[in-house]
Amino acid sequence: MRIPAPAASFLARFVVFVGLVLGSVACARKAPPPKYVIGFSQCTNGDAWRQAMLAGMKKELSFYPEVDFRLKDAKYNSALQEQQIREFLQEGIDLLIVSANETEPITPIVEEVYNRGIPVVILDRRTTSKLYTAFVGGNNVEVGHTAGNYVANLLGQRGQVLEVLGAPGSSPATDRHQGFAQALAAYPGLRLVAQVNSNWERPSVLARLPAVLRAHPEVDLIFAHNDRLALGAYQVCKQLGLDREVKIVGVDGLPGPRGGIELVQDGIIKATLLYSPGGEEAIRTAMRILRRAPFNKENILSTMVIDSTNVLTMKLQTEKLASQQQDIQRQQQLLHQQRATYASQQTVLYVLAAALLGAAVLGLLVWRAFRANRRINRQLEEQNQEILSQRNQIQAFAEQARIETEAKLRFFTNFSHELRTPLTLILGPVEEMLTSGPALLPAQRHDLGLIRRNAQRLLQLVNQLMDFRKIDVGKMPVRATEGNLVAFVREIMDVFERPARQRGISLRFLPAEPTILVWFDGNILDKVFFNLLSNALKFTPDRGQITVSLQPLPTERMVRVSVEDTGAGISEADKAHIFEWFYQGQQSAARGSGMGLALALGLTRLHQGQLTFTSQPGRGSTFVVTLPLELPAELRSGISLTQVPAAFLLDEDIATPASATDAGVGPAAAGTGSEALVLVIEDNPEVNAFLAQKLRPHFQVSTATDGATGLRLAAETIPDLIVCDVMLPELSGLEVVAQLKADWRTSHVPVVLLTARNAPEQQVEGVQAGADLYLTKPFNPAFLLESLRTLLRNRDKQREHFRRELSVNTATVAPQRVDQKFLANLTAIVEANLNRSELSVEDVARSLGISRVQLYRKVKAVLGTGVTDFIQGIRLTKARQLLLDDDLTIAEVAYQLGFSSPSYFSTSFKARYQVSPSEFRALHTTAG
Repeated sequence: MRIPAPAASFLARFVVFVGLVLGSVACARKAPPPKYVIGFSQCTNGDAWRQAMLAGMKKELSFYPEVDFRLKDAKYNSALQEQQIREFLQEGIDLLIVSANETEPITPIVEEVYNRGIPVVILDRRTTSKLYTAFVGGNNVEVGHTAGNYVANLLGQRGQVLEVLGAPGSSPATDRHQGFAQALAAYPGLRLVAQVNSNWERPSVLARLPAVLRAHPEVDLIFAHNDRLALGAYQVCKQLGLDREVKIVGVDGLPGPRGGIELVQDGIIKATLLYSPGGEEAIRTAMRILRRAPFNKENILSTMVIDSTNVLTMKLQTEKLASQQQDIQRQQQLLHQQRATYASQQTVLYVLAAALLGAAVLGLLVWRAFRANRRINRQLEEQNQEILSQRNQIQAFAEQARIETEAKLRFFTNFSHELRTPLTLILGPVEEMLTSGPALLPAQRHDLGLIRRNAQRLLQLVNQLMDFRKIDVGKMPVRATEGNLVAFVREIMDVFERPARQRGISLRFLPAEPTILVWFDGNILDKVFFNLLSNALKFTPDRGQITVSLQPLPTERMVRVSVEDTGAGISEADKAHIFEWFYQGQQSAARGSGMGLALALGLTRLHQGQLTFTSQPGRGSTFVVTLPLELPAELRSGISLTQVPAAFLLDEDIATPASATDAGVGPAAAGTGSEALVLVIEDNPEVNAFLAQKLRPHFQVSTATDGATGLRLAAETIPDLIVCDVMLPELSGLEVVAQLKADWRTSHVPVVLLTARNAPEQQVEGVQAGADLYLTKPFNPAFLLESLRTLLRNRDKQREHFRRELSVNTATVAPQRVDQKFLANLTAIVEANLNRSELSVEDVARSLGISRVQLYRKVKAVLGTGVTDFIQGIRLTKARQLLLDDDLTIAEVAYQLGFSSPSYFSTSFKARYQVSPSEFRALHTTAG
């Protein structure tokens, strides 16, 4: 058969092409890519730790197919590890990675490998020598230091701490203890009361810790050097009944079952410190060394605290990374399969080329398959790069989401603060109009009541937003006291009696016992029970029934409070979301803010309780609050139980505060008449005008709109009282208070701080600055007025105290306070000029460096007397001392004390002491 010329020419060219391809393939097979042999000697303990380390190495090695990775596990035996490293030397490795269990026994063999010119990467645990190429691992001193600072914040810088150390002699145990001890040394209230050694494994803790805990039952927290030890410590605490009293902090933060992240999420331990195994970084460093690229000798891995605030994010990230790793492994398997196919096709090409030229067609197919493989390889590389890019994007998105969430919460907080100022201007005048008397028409009183109820409703929503923010950032403390929970719940139910009666709803209260003593925080639980009762009343139809029952559970040391209604129930679609923030169910009516149940759940958990519910559509719902009878000592307080706040009363049943009805807005009390001067410092013009309007019928009032002007007016006029806002431009209210109390001219003036910031730590900050009273907006004008009167009465009592301190022997007062120092300076100036009959008030004021008016107002405010009377009193007090000296005549005493004549001296002395100077001398001489 004759082949056509074009076909023959094509076939000839194709055969040549196939030959060239085969030749190039052969050349490629004769010159394989460089191959590296990396030996890894493993001797550390902990299966989870080793698995995490090896998983990281394998993940990173998937990007380096040219590496021959060899692993030898010494099973915690340092002698066996040394033998295995020598075997690596005989096998001929390019680089050695060492992870030791004990540092000193393995140091000589590591130095020998290094001296032979083989690079050595030390992983996790250092040797005692500096002869190594690179180190990869965490800073255990930093881990211990971070743990110490976290423990201090967790315990409020006070408490007893027990430390469970790793294996004695191991560098991680030594360094973690060193950093932990250094951190605790900065907090005098924290004591490291005991230590327990271990071999890094849980059984050693189970055997040794019980005796130590029995010897130290006061322990508040256990710091374990890894999460396995932390789990063992938790099991011991649970056996001894201390699992609710003792907090546990571990180290490692590994994902997966029994890992630190899962232990934190399940509430077994309070927190864990991330300590990366460093497998990925070890391989990266090794490849930089082998490829002669720049590398760092010290590669310190960072650490962080994983607790309830970020454990969910960490878990999601680790799960996402694990999923991506599985994708990479599947793609690598596909790549290996394709490479195997490629190799088999090469073999077929060789066989066909030797046997038959007619295999050219098959060669063409193989050549096409080769191109397809190259395309697949490029696609796989692109997918790998895309996966790496996606991982970085996920991390960036997570960080951005955290920042945006924080910004939103900060916006809600600031917005809630800003709402309190207009609420002050609404509720203040409304409360005063409603309590001013019967002059209002019924329609007017009804409209004002409507305004007040809705303003109180708005205040309730603001308070719920503030509570939401406090719970989110962990700044809502629990201050529990022991009280009768039955009486507490009954008081809250009394608020709902009237609206329930108006709708014909039967409100039943069924306590199992008349008295159930429980440690609880009334400020927290009243919000929980109010929200549950409010929801029950909202969703119960007219003539329905609401039942509240209390049942103690003695065997479980718990108490159960259930709120049952006969409403429409909760649909199946809503049950999964009922406790989510701002979620509103599918009910067509009675829509709310979506915060009540979420707030109740958060507050119940904060109180170490549980909130659950059961519901049947069409038959009603039952919400159950389960609380412990006792709370840990750090959650207890000596403060008495608070009553139900007015802000949490029902719209239909908000009553006038007692302060508004009892105090009244009548004439000023004794000692607080219109001669008293009140300085108002408030930057909001409307609030400033409102305060001035309410105070002018009872006091003299001057105003300022910023802190600098307020300080100037206070120094010039020396007011009797100052009412100051906290949020002022440029100079804040706290700074104004500090400067007022530091200046002796105004140090005696009582200061009332008004603010929309109602957090406990903010109130403490205001009191620490020197404020005498801290009122949050909105405030009741009558309560403010009565508070000012009380402060003035207390100031009168303080004046009397200072007058009593002017003793017979001397008028000098120990300068322990600013006011006392002022009196000491004033007394010293007067005593130094007693012989001057022309001594005037102007002379004294000039010596003190102030004006005559300022001196008069200061002395009047502190002692309740004039300057002239004060000077006269000092002279007469000194006269009593000099009259006891028989060598001085009465005339000499008079002239020595600056009296113009003996007769004036005798008249003044008798007016003060009801006896003449001669009678006083005769009486005391006779007594002597």
